[in-house]
Amino acid sequence: MSETTIIDSDALPAGIRTREQWVCWREEHRDGKPTKIPVTPSTGSFASSTDPDTWAKFATALEYAETGDADGVGFVFTEDDPYVGVDLDDCRDPESEDVDNTARDIIKRLDSFTEISPSGTGYHVLTKGDLPDGRNRKGSVELYDNARFFTVTGDHVDGTPSRIAHRQDALVAIHSEYIQDTNGEASESGHSRTDIEDAETDKGSDVSTDLTDEELIEKATNASNGAKFERLWNGHTGSYESQSEADMALCCMLAFWTGGEQTQMDRLFRQSGLIRPKWDEVHYADGSTYGEKTIERAIANTSEFYDPDATDESNRPNSSTEKPAADEGSDSSERTWVYLTEKNRLLADRVDELEARLEQKNERIDQLEAEIERLTPERTDRDRERQQVHEDQSTSTREDNSGSETASIWRRTKQLFESD
Repeated sequence: MSETTIIDSDALPAGIRTREQWVCWREEHRDGKPTKIPVTPSTGSFASSTDPDTWAKFATALEYAETGDADGVGFVFTEDDPYVGVDLDDCRDPESEDVDNTARDIIKRLDSFTEISPSGTGYHVLTKGDLPDGRNRKGSVELYDNARFFTVTGDHVDGTPSRIAHRQDALVAIHSEYIQDTNGEASESGHSRTDIEDAETDKGSDVSTDLTDEELIEKATNASNGAKFERLWNGHTGSYESQSEADMALCCMLAFWTGGEQTQMDRLFRQSGLIRPKWDEVHYADGSTYGEKTIERAIANTSEFYDPDATDESNRPNSSTEKPAADEGSDSSERTWVYLTEKNRLLADRVDELEARLEQKNERIDQLEAEIERLTPERTDRDRERQQVHEDQSTSTREDNSGSETASIWRRTKQLFESD
């Protein structure tokens, strides 16, 4: 555990302190790198940025951090609050306090509450607004407003506002220039985008596909494995042992067609029939959601990406029919290649046929289950009616028997008096 970060709670804007969206954090080393792990105040167990039960009031989080069982406190962004966090990493020299041009420009334009990060090498800016669609991180600049936690120090930067201001126009401009812009051209502020190029920590393609979502879906559907893509896109998982495997299969295809562009992959997956609440659940100690980690792994497992400048033949994902190199005039190699190509085609056709049959069976199962669900209330009503008839008959029988017994007693009594 690192040294506990001293929190200047009085410097934090009152509005954010009143929300019960606070966690604590501990610094741990994962894969040799320091990672801030969110923990639940008072218990120290892992906290989730999507589970309110693991959050607390600011005072509770602060009290737990001051015990030394955590390294600091953090605020969880949700869809229900107006806040946006801007994280600027590796932009400040703790000793000289020099700031790079990118961070200085962003801080000046946002003109909202700004603090020094726990490491002292970066800044956090808190503002209000709505993030534009698209990716939210590039290089040392990251913006987020939902399902993420933000370490908070209260180490207010002199000269910046003490309140959290609404800066929608500035957020849109900064997102466009520092996150979305990839041309390396100078922005209106005069700073080159090459100053903030991605640090290449994520594997991806160096080819930009420039495909819209609609164009990508059309190309993927018409590709050599288009039937498989279409089944996954529509949410059919029959040929996979679990939906997680189906999720990964679709993400691998999306990685190919998007060139490994994570934001477009995430946006497309959310349009597919496979989307489910689990996609946004935090399943990893580093705070990553199931969806984020699935996309990362899909990109890592994709060795080829769609190249719009290449021929259609070379853009077939996961192709296994590439002709092997052979000496000129080698009939044996040619025959082998033809044989393997045909065998691969037949096997692919067979797999498609089996998947189609399995899909039909699954659809039939769905129909039967729906029919059972529809008929269940009718059967329940009939059973209830039968039970009522049975109860009525039993009551009638008891009444008849009771009447017969009364009549019998009356006859015996009458006979007794007549004999006297």
